Amino acid sequence: PEGLALLAMGVDAQTAVQVLTGKDDQKLFRQLGIVDRNGSPAAYTGSECQAWAGHKTGQNYTVQGNILTGGEVVDAMATAFEQSKGPLADRLLAALSAGQDAGGDSRGRQSAALLIVRRGGGYSGLSDRAVDLRVDDHPTPIKELKRIYDLHLKTFGMLSYLYSVTEFE
Repeated sequence: PEGLALLAMGVDAQTAVQVLTGKDDQKLFRQLGIVDRNGSPAAYTGSECQAWAGHKTGQNYTVQGNILTGGEVVDAMATAFEQSKGPLADRLLAALSAGQDAGGDSRGRQSAALLIVRRGGGYSGLSDRAVDLRVDDHPTPIKELKRIYDLHLKTFGMLSYLYSVTEFE
């Protein structure tokens, strides 16, 4: 919430990350990624996060993870996001799949989530949650997330998902 408040005040992503980590006495154990309204990313990975931990940023995205099999996971996710086309949800699902295919979580597969927030983007404009889906404790969580996303589209339609990544401000 503090990061969102900073962004609402017009603070850029890098400054927001600096403010948030600067006052956090537990920052060495934390991970944070922010993309501001201009698509500029900033990320932080504390040195005490569990191995492997790290992040990668690019225009309109930031990828971070810990307890991963290695840096190839965030690299694959970044590449998939950069190379995919279509609605933001589809690009995020492509990144999740690529990360899993590159090794994913070192503890194995268990959960996956997809959250896209857009002012008035929820059902009938009554909330800001354009997409809010979660799969917990499943042997193939990303495959299941894609399945329920497809059901979600069939139920609620495409209106909230047709925006490009740069239109989410």
